[in-house]
Amino acid sequence: MKTTEQQIATSVLVIGTGGGGLRAAIELAEQGVEVLALGKRPRSDAHTSLAAGGINAALATMDPEDSWQQHAADTLQESYLLANPDTVRIVTQGAAEGIADLERYGMPFAREADGRISQRFFGAHRYRRTAFAGDYTGLEIQRTLINRAVQLGVPILDTIYVTRILVRDNRVFGAYGFDLTTGRRYVIHADAVILAAGGHTRIWRRTSSRRDENTGDSFRLAVQAGGRIRDPELVQFHPSGLIEPENAAGTLVSEAARGEGGQLRNALGERFMARYDAERMELSTRDRVALAAYTEIMEGRGTPNGGVWLDVSHLPRETIMRRLPRVYQTLLELQMLDITKQPIEIAPTAHYSMGGVWVRPDDHSTDVEGLFAVGEAASGLHGANRLGGNSLIELLVFGRIVAEEAAKFSVGRQSQERSVEAVAEARAEIDDLLANDGEENVRALQRALRDTMTSRAGVVRDAPGLLAGISELGEIEERMTRMGVHPDIAGFQDLAHAFDLKSSALAARATLDAALERRETRGCHNRSDFPDLDESLQVNMVWSGPGEVVRESIPPIPDELRALMRDDLSTEGKLVE
Repeated sequence: MKTTEQQIATSVLVIGTGGGGLRAAIELAEQGVEVLALGKRPRSDAHTSLAAGGINAALATMDPEDSWQQHAADTLQESYLLANPDTVRIVTQGAAEGIADLERYGMPFAREADGRISQRFFGAHRYRRTAFAGDYTGLEIQRTLINRAVQLGVPILDTIYVTRILVRDNRVFGAYGFDLTTGRRYVIHADAVILAAGGHTRIWRRTSSRRDENTGDSFRLAVQAGGRIRDPELVQFHPSGLIEPENAAGTLVSEAARGEGGQLRNALGERFMARYDAERMELSTRDRVALAAYTEIMEGRGTPNGGVWLDVSHLPRETIMRRLPRVYQTLLELQMLDITKQPIEIAPTAHYSMGGVWVRPDDHSTDVEGLFAVGEAASGLHGANRLGGNSLIELLVFGRIVAEEAAKFSVGRQSQERSVEAVAEARAEIDDLLANDGEENVRALQRALRDTMTSRAGVVRDAPGLLAGISELGEIEERMTRMGVHPDIAGFQDLAHAFDLKSSALAARATLDAALERRETRGCHNRSDFPDLDESLQVNMVWSGPGEVVRESIPPIPDELRALMRDDLSTEGKLVE
C-alpha cells in the first residue's frame, strides 16, 4: 500500500515549540523569513512552561555593582571550568537585550514600587540578577512568546512527531515525521533546520520532566543526521523533587523556595547543609545541595520514604502566598499539604541536560551544514553545573542568534539538493515499526531503561555500575528489536513512544560511555571511585557513537573574567559515601 505523504516547503524549519524554538521562529518572522515550527506536544504545554524561579540578566536594578562580566564569571565558576567562555560571554552580554525583547512582547515581570524590574538571589549568584514573575516565570515567558508568534502569524503544527532530519551530502534539506492523531506522514523541505527539542532527563526514573518529554529526541535526531553529542554525562539533579504521589514523582519544588529562606532538614531535624556548605547553606549550588541530600538519605538520615524535608512554614504566610504561589498550589493539589504549616518531603530528581548536541559557540551550528541547535538540545553554556535561571536566558539569546544564522544560511543557499534515498529510509523506519508485532511492550522497556539509568548512573556513579549499565542497556536494545507497536482509534501515541524509546536508548548509551570516560568528581558528576577533581580532565567529552568518546579542549578564560572568579573549586565536604 502506497504511503500518503503531505509535502510542505519552508525556508527554515524549527523542531520544538518551547522557549528556544518559539524565540527563533519569532525572530525569523520579524525578519520576513518563511518559517514553520513543529512540536510533539501542545505549544502551551512545552517544558519551558514548568521553569519556575526566574531568568538571569545583569540588569543591576537591585545591585548596581553587577555586570555581565560578573555574571559570566559566576557562570564559569559554577560550571567547574567546563563551560565554553565564548558561549558564556555571548549569553551574559546578550542577556539584557533578551529581557528587553520579552518586555517588548509584553512579559509581566515583577517590579519594584518605582517600576524597576525586580531581581532576586538564586543559588550561587554574586548579586541579585534573577528577574521573575512570581514562581510562574517560565509559564509567563511561554505565554508571552506564543502571543507574539500569533501576532506575527507564525505557523505552528504541534501534533507532528519528527522522526528524522533529512540530509544529503552532509547538508540538511528538511525533516520527516507523522501526525500523532491521524498517522499521516509529512515530508518537510527546508533550507535550514533549528533543533530545539529539549534534553534527555526523562531517561531517569525520578525526573522533573513529564511523561513523553525530554526523552533524548534531540540527541538521536542530531546523531542520525551526522552530528555529535557533547558532555551527555553532565546532568543536573535538582535538589527538590517531590516523592509522592508516584505519578508526579520528581515534580519540582521551585528553587525559589530556598531562595526565599526555606530550610533543609534531615529526619533528625538537623539543618544538614552546614556539613556541606556552611557559608551558603541552602543557597549553595544545585549540585552540592542535591549531593548533600543524597548523602543524608544514603547514610540513613533520610525520611521513611527516602527523602529529606524542605520547610518554609517559618516564613510569613503573606510571603509564601505572594512569592511562592505555585509551590503552595501544587502541594495542595498533589498532597493536600499546606506548606504554610507543614514541611515538604523531597529528594534529588533528574532535572537538566547540561550537555547536548555539539555546536559551535558563536552561532550554534552543528557538524551538519544548515543544522542548528538551541536550548537544552545544545551544549556549551553550563559545563558541570548550571546556575539557576541561566537556562531561560539562553533560550532568548541563542534563539535570536540561531534564527539570524539560519536566515543567512537559507538566503545564501544556491540550490537545495534532495535525496530520494534519505526520504525512503525515513519512510521505511516508520513502516518497519508499524509492521512489528513483537511481544515486548514499549512502556515496559522504557521503565527498564529508566531503572537502569537510575541505579547505574544516578547522582553518584562508579565504574562497576556504569559497566553494568552498559551491559543492561545492550539487553534492552536487543529486546527493542521485538517490541510491538499498535496504533489505535485514539491515535499514534504508541508509535511516538517507540521513537521516544529509540531516542532514550541512544541518549543512555552516550551518557554511560561519557560518564565512564570522565574519571573524576566535578560538579554534578560524582564518581565514588574517583572522588577528586582531575585538572587534566578540564575537557569536554564528545560522543559520536557507541564507545566513541573523544576529549575536546576548552578555550582559555579571558583574564578580565578570571579576575572576578572565586578560587574555591575544592571537592572537600562534597562527596560523602
